[in-house]
Amino acid sequence: MRWPPWVWRVVRTVVVTAFVLGATSGASRWQSGAAPMTPLSAAWLAATGLVLLVVHRFPLTLFLLTSASAFGYYTSGLPGGPVILVPTIALFVLTRQRGPLVAGSTGVAALAAAYVVHVVLTRSFALETGAAFLVVWLTAVIGVGTAVRYQLDALAARREQADEHRHRLAEQERLRIAREVHDVVAHSLAMINVQAGVTAHVADRRPEQAKEALLNIKAASASALKDLRATLAVLRSGEDKAPAPSLAQAGELLDHARDAGLTVDVHGTPGDLPAPVDAAAYRILQESLTNVVRHADRPEHVDVRFERRPGAFTMRVRDDGRGTAQPAPGHGLRGMGERAAALGGRCTAGPVGGGFEVCVELPIEGEA
Repeated sequence: MRWPPWVWRVVRTVVVTAFVLGATSGASRWQSGAAPMTPLSAAWLAATGLVLLVVHRFPLTLFLLTSASAFGYYTSGLPGGPVILVPTIALFVLTRQRGPLVAGSTGVAALAAAYVVHVVLTRSFALETGAAFLVVWLTAVIGVGTAVRYQLDALAARREQADEHRHRLAEQERLRIAREVHDVVAHSLAMINVQAGVTAHVADRRPEQAKEALLNIKAASASALKDLRATLAVLRSGEDKAPAPSLAQAGELLDHARDAGLTVDVHGTPGDLPAPVDAAAYRILQESLTNVVRHADRPEHVDVRFERRPGAFTMRVRDDGRGTAQPAPGHGLRGMGERAAALGGRCTAGPVGGGFEVCVELPIEGEA
């Protein structure tokens, strides 16, 4: 159970005040020549200790106040004791909150004020041995407070960096999952939509073609469900056990495009690609063909070109859609760009030569 801060402040104040009163009372009884403990001295010590309840709010003011109280107590002839512990705690809190510069300046000012009072009272500029103790005490408390301050700041910075890193990883994973789900669902639904349109158009006149379109819809929906289940399984288990997409499976994508009424020509071969490059190229090809089916204006032909050169792989997907304009960036185009950028490559998309072309360039590490 984690207690609220005020509980610790109350406990600290009670413990310190009780210790100061108890130690001073013991000193007045057991030390030879010590002055007796009086109600005045007990009230003085208790009042000095109780200010620790609010020292976290006014550390500078209460350090000066408790220092003056302790100095006055020690010079009043009352029984000695560890009342200096109270300004010690106040100085430590001041150093933690305001830094060593403020704490040091305030401590030096307090020592100077004490020296002035000493000169006025004793009419002597001579320093007693207690002055050296006060300087050492001031330096030690500020040093410890500064070390604790820097340690806590470093710990807070590490926690903030860790939180930022976790947030960044979660954001990257969220985007990755969003791209996967979008690519799988959008591609399959686009093909299903086209085939459903064909079925509705030819159902009465050409039942055989309608039957073929329905079978294509069945195959596309089964493929979409399979991919979607694999993605959801990854989310539930946290382990990526699903087979990675690869251009070796590109034939299935091209067949879907042909089933949608497109003529697809393939030029070149991708060859063996590293798994991350292979998976990204497959998803970009999938989204490119989906966009042709969904958004191109009466396309008839699609060219897919693969090109390998040392250290790089290039893929172009170009259609002959009429009157194609520069599209507004959507989830698909944004996802293709993110996939390419994650591998250090780039993806461009836009109208060209009366149609639309997607060009992706991906680096291949280890090739010269």
